[in-house]
Amino acid sequence: MFTGIVEEVGTVREIAFPDGHEADAVLTVHGPLAVSDAAPGDSIAVNGVCLTVTGLGHDGTFTADVMPESLRRTALGDLTPGAPVNLERAVRADARLGGHIVQGHVDGVGALVSRTPGERWDDLVLSTPPGLTRYIAEKGSIAVSGVSLTVTHVDDTTFGVSLIPTTLDTTTLGALTPGDHVNLEVDVLAKYVERLLTAGAPHPQALADSAEPATVPASPTSAAQE
Repeated sequence: MFTGIVEEVGTVREIAFPDGHEADAVLTVHGPLAVSDAAPGDSIAVNGVCLTVTGLGHDGTFTADVMPESLRRTALGDLTPGAPVNLERAVRADARLGGHIVQGHVDGVGALVSRTPGERWDDLVLSTPPGLTRYIAEKGSIAVSGVSLTVTHVDDTTFGVSLIPTTLDTTTLGALTPGDHVNLEVDVLAKYVERLLTAGAPHPQALADSAEPATVPASPTSAAQE
């Protein structure tokens, strides 16, 4: 689990495709802080995508496998060597939850529609994939490329966020230009609430069966005599 508080902006060193095609990839990222206490098997969020550390270099790098599902459902496939990425280590149980609960399970890919600079902040408008807007609420939380942000407004196809100077300076969001893709993860509580409300009633036969008196299983002795 993560909190959406980016610890470091790392750099992509390499993207390799072991099978010679782009079905899956091995990502090498330089992130000295992220790997300072890492071990193989640990989780690190890369632009909001939870990846498992498969190897550690001696130069502050780590490698991670990116499965076909991740390449299809996230913007990791857009990365090229030299690209900056937001990094966050999995949250410790005794740490402060500075952002919100982020799983690192991307729900869709959006794009920057526009940005309006303010005196000390920027207002961003981002597009959302079809079907995702229903999980986004004004003043609610959303993770954008791994950054925990508060939604300022939302309509049928877009939502807005405001970036304070710290977010502009210490994450990749400060350099986004219109058309750039971002990973989106909505609040997990919204998804579970929807699931509970739309799961449907039990099948009628299941209700009938549950209403029948329970039968007492035969004793071992009687069973042996049958």
